[in-house]
Amino acid sequence: MITIGQLAGYVGVSIKTIRVYHDKGLLPEPDRDASGYRRYGASDAIDLIKIRTLAEAGVPLARIRDLRSATDDAFQEALREIDDELTARIHGLRATQGRLRQLAAGQLTAPLPTEVGAHLEQLTRWGFTTRWVDLQRDLWILVFATHPDRATALFNDQAETLADPALRQLFHDYDHAHGLAPDDPRIDDLARRIAEATRERYGTDAPPELDAASEIPALIQGTVNAASPAWRRLDGLLRAQLHV
Repeated sequence: MITIGQLAGYVGVSIKTIRVYHDKGLLPEPDRDASGYRRYGASDAIDLIKIRTLAEAGVPLARIRDLRSATDDAFQEALREIDDELTARIHGLRATQGRLRQLAAGQLTAPLPTEVGAHLEQLTRWGFTTRWVDLQRDLWILVFATHPDRATALFNDQAETLADPALRQLFHDYDHAHGLAPDDPRIDDLARRIAEATRERYGTDAPPELDAASEIPALIQGTVNAASPAWRRLDGLLRAQLHV
């Protein structure tokens, strides 16, 4: 028979933890000996190891208490369920670890589908600035992270737009308007041309968009506008001409 301190040391938990298990009804308290000390036997150590293992697996104490009175079949089934839950958590943690390592290496395109990464590389070959490509990358990461159900349709629409040389030139002009003065007449001309191209491409239909209740589009446009006073004025002109 051993003391509570010895039991704690052998099993690798604190005395306080054992007392919590007593209070929660997970581990029965043994009787005291003639000296007034509680003495624990091998069965207590085995029970404590089981409790510690389940607790380390993230099983709530209330569930552990219920499992103590479960039949052997029910206990084994519970262990299989816990194992499945752990496996899912491990996969999730490994994915998170991978993204963290890629973030540390500056590889922020990792959350994006392969075709989006290829598209971003194509933008560079088409002569878009590094500033524009980096902005597009960050915004697509945001869209795919927050609206995975709609992101692909939005991306495909933009990819199809840029595949048209005339429409691609409008995006190119938008990119290079970054450094213009907000009152430069080229901003007004560009807004007119983009508005005309938008109406011609979509007619009376609305362009693909995220959930109407989503605040992500406003957040994205705000990020673009904050990057350049010229872009901010261009957005205002487009909204007025397209009645957005």
